[in-house]
Amino acid sequence: MHHRVRIHYDNKNGFLEPVMWVWVSDGATLEREVEPGGFDDFGVYYDLSYNRSSFNFIFKDGKGEDVPWEEEKFNRSFHAHLGKEIWSMANRHNIYNVRPASPVGNINDYYRQISHLVPGDNFYLPNTDVSGLGITSMLGANILTDGSVLFGFFHPYAARVYLVGNFNDWQCPAHPLPQEEKFIPMELYRGFYYQPNIWLARIKAGLKPDSPIEYKFYLQGGAVENERYVSDPYTRLYSDDYKYRNAVVVDPTKFKWTDQDWKTPDIKDLILYELNIYGFTDNDTGIPEDIQGTFKGVTRRIRDGYFNKLGITALALMPTSEVPVKRGLGYEPCTFMAVEKDFGTPDDFREMVNEAHRHGLAVLMDQVFNHTSNDFNPLWNLIDDGSGEGGFYFSGKTMWGNKVATGKDEVDNMLIDSCKLFIKEYHIDGFRFDATHSYFLNHKLLHRLAHEIKDKGFKPDAIMIAENLPNEKDLNIEGYNGYAQWSNHFHDKVKALLREGVFEGIGNEPDNMGAMIYFSKDSFAAHTNNVINYCESHDENSVQFEVATGGEHLQDPEIKERKARLGLLTTMVALGQPMIYMGQEYGVERERNRIKVNWSKYAGDDNEFYQWARSLINLRKRYEALRINGYNPVEEGKFHWLAGPWLEHNRGAGKRVLGWKARSSADPSGQLLVMLNFEGHDVSLNFPFDPGRWIKLGDIEQINDLPPAGNKDPLDPDSIVVSDDMPEQHFVLPPYSGFIYKYHPA
Repeated sequence: MHHRVRIHYDNKNGFLEPVMWVWVSDGATLEREVEPGGFDDFGVYYDLSYNRSSFNFIFKDGKGEDVPWEEEKFNRSFHAHLGKEIWSMANRHNIYNVRPASPVGNINDYYRQISHLVPGDNFYLPNTDVSGLGITSMLGANILTDGSVLFGFFHPYAARVYLVGNFNDWQCPAHPLPQEEKFIPMELYRGFYYQPNIWLARIKAGLKPDSPIEYKFYLQGGAVENERYVSDPYTRLYSDDYKYRNAVVVDPTKFKWTDQDWKTPDIKDLILYELNIYGFTDNDTGIPEDIQGTFKGVTRRIRDGYFNKLGITALALMPTSEVPVKRGLGYEPCTFMAVEKDFGTPDDFREMVNEAHRHGLAVLMDQVFNHTSNDFNPLWNLIDDGSGEGGFYFSGKTMWGNKVATGKDEVDNMLIDSCKLFIKEYHIDGFRFDATHSYFLNHKLLHRLAHEIKDKGFKPDAIMIAENLPNEKDLNIEGYNGYAQWSNHFHDKVKALLREGVFEGIGNEPDNMGAMIYFSKDSFAAHTNNVINYCESHDENSVQFEVATGGEHLQDPEIKERKARLGLLTTMVALGQPMIYMGQEYGVERERNRIKVNWSKYAGDDNEFYQWARSLINLRKRYEALRINGYNPVEEGKFHWLAGPWLEHNRGAGKRVLGWKARSSADPSGQLLVMLNFEGHDVSLNFPFDPGRWIKLGDIEQINDLPPAGNKDPLDPDSIVVSDDMPEQHFVLPPYSGFIYKYHPA
């Protein structure tokens, strides 16, 4: 059977004699040159008879083979289901069964027309353009001050885009009973790189105030499926219907903030508490059942003063972006602007942040920019640019899912917009970026993020943390202003020492113990700001669990608890910023990737481990000498080694011991002395003390601060009194022990 099709071609590459070359994949019968049948206002067209269900075609300038051809990547594949008339464009492999829209204007001109309607405070209208051309993209659904809603959608390869929603009965060309008068075609504008790639529509929704506005985009051409409904990658919220996943319009300006006087803390003052919104309060009898596992549950804990009593200064939230899996870790995002509705509403999230700030707590979000979910993924095949599986937004695989094409300008724009939105609309203090090693994520994005957010003044004091394992130096930037990386060197070394064996290739020999404490400077960090120290996280076994894997002799509960304390103490005294994982303050024993804590078993002020941990953390918070920072505190006179395996015999030679003095200022009374022993036996040390009284603030068994924080008496017999004529002291460190002393001049 013979069929006919008219193929339009815009010839924007300027061929003087545009010829269409046609062939079939089996190379059997159809392979010929076709000359134009005529010209119209779109370009040229070709009338073709064919007897196959499909064929391929490409354009060239003139007949024969020795003429200019389009690049092979623009080979096009026609299928009979596309109809009797199709359109194709130069430098695209896409085929359209509707005539592609022409751009109606420039996006910046449109922005100037509506800029006076953009809300001021607590509202972010996407404007990131890493090309440097200053394009305000206006992507997403944005409520303007006149009550209209401006919808923006990035798609450089679509022929037509329609806005559909409950405001027009979901009418578009795909509706089973189409009513064309209700269609809302979006208009195409020249956007990024002044190319036609941003679609806009502005409407008066006309719904009742308490009715949510739900919407989607209907796409004709430019995706892997020729026509499809798509979710808005910039939506702030998804509907409850998992099957359809409509986007929901959110007004971020209605929430009444009271944190106007809040200031994000300096990096050196961070004491991080990593938590999962769901796991932190699920089945917690101290939280009303209806808000367990939600933003409101965490807000209740904040309001009750839980973190203030513990000494925490920053909440490090595990991912809060929408994911398909309920009650999981959260590391499979659907998109990057939408808040997980199972945790509560966007305003519930805002309330939590507002309450945190009222209690002196910074809030950091976990951003997963390296991959997306494979179950529900609005970006997958959204833009068919011929680049490969998944389309424009993807570039291969990771072990967790589809690898996001970071480093591509338009993709980076979206991810930077996500961070800006959460800073502006949720008052977030900063971010932890998941799995940022250059294996998984292009560091061009991270450098642009720091520039766009900090250097350009969007939020100069934003806290930027990278889970960059193994650690890489390029994220230090200039040191003080660089990313704080989760320190692989600290974590792996302290775990090896505690389990008394090899941990992920790192041995428990005394080597590199000093580097572990001295902010990994020998390995990757340039400044103390570049380091987050931790011995537990969502991704790692707890110390108690890990110690038990080291052998039968380490499975004694008392040894496991002692080592859990030693690990936490080491984390709190090391240079850099400490982080603990929820439940660590109770010495919880758990495997990695467990987000539930049996609070009824552990929690309570009578828990001895908690009381000790709380007192220890508050020592870090109170004493500046435990938070010294800089490029090289040894050279600055703030840090002085007293004991270590690299020093002489009576100062720890070859032993797994460390000792140092730290001071934050020229005032001698600000000095602290810290000693750690990872050996399973006593270690004798001799080293010089400054003459005066050294007051014991704590050890592995007990922490007791000086008044008003505690009731420590400087005259207690466990103080060390040093005379002018006998400055060197003999000290015996018991097995698995740690000590903190404070100097008091005589």
